[in-house]
Amino acid sequence: QVQLVESGGGSVQAGGSLRLSCAVYGYAYGSYDMGWFRQAPGKEREGVAFISTIGGSTYYADSVKGRFTISHDNAKNTLYLQMNSLKPEDTAMYYCAAASWVYGGRWYKPNEYNYWGQGTQVTVSS
Repeated sequence: QVQLVESGGGSVQAGGSLRLSCAVYGYAYGSYDMGWFRQAPGKEREGVAFISTIGGSTYYADSVKGRFTISHDNAKNTLYLQMNSLKPEDTAMYYCAAASWVYGGRWYKPNEYNYWGQGTQVTVSS
């Protein structure tokens, strides 16, 4: 049973930073492609960042490029999202997701992923 568990969310002021973590259980980490998504109230879930843990390719939503960094630590079976220069519009529930393979051109589509965490809330105040 694959399980993803996010942590690290919280409340910060605009301009602040947070680092989200996603602990992975139940499969050999490094053999899946992984992404971070977010969903604000009343909005659709959107892709934030993606990493291919085999090839190392990364993709980002335009809205977070230059501010967010996705990374992974195979030894710890953990995925990270470093978020800097946070803005109020970054406020959302953040989810990590995994799939055995994701076509790079569709990394931002939620239905490309098989496994999801429960989410961690990020709130940015102005």
